[in-house]
Amino acid sequence: MQLKAGCEQEYQRRHDTIWPELALLLKEAGISDYSIFLDESSGRLFGVQLQSDPAMANRLPQAAVMQKWWSYMADLMDTNPDDSPVVQPLRMVFHME
Repeated sequence: MQLKAGCEQEYQRRHDTIWPELALLLKEAGISDYSIFLDESSGRLFGVQLQSDPAMANRLPQAAVMQKWWSYMADLMDTNPDDSPVVQPLRMVFHME
């Protein structure tokens, strides 16, 4: 994902106060251990999450609270026409458990 220049502190503030109903939705969708990292030199955001059921997580975009969150964050990030963040899938090149 791509953060707009100068929005780093506001992005952090909004995530520090994530809506309880959004956190609950993510947990109910089987998402745990969710982290977002920022490359400060480029504004690129990299999210990592564990999903117990990817099919449940794939239904998140239809949830009203998710769409509301995307609208709330749209002024800080590059977004698609539906306000979802523009994402660039990455290919895993290494994993170790």
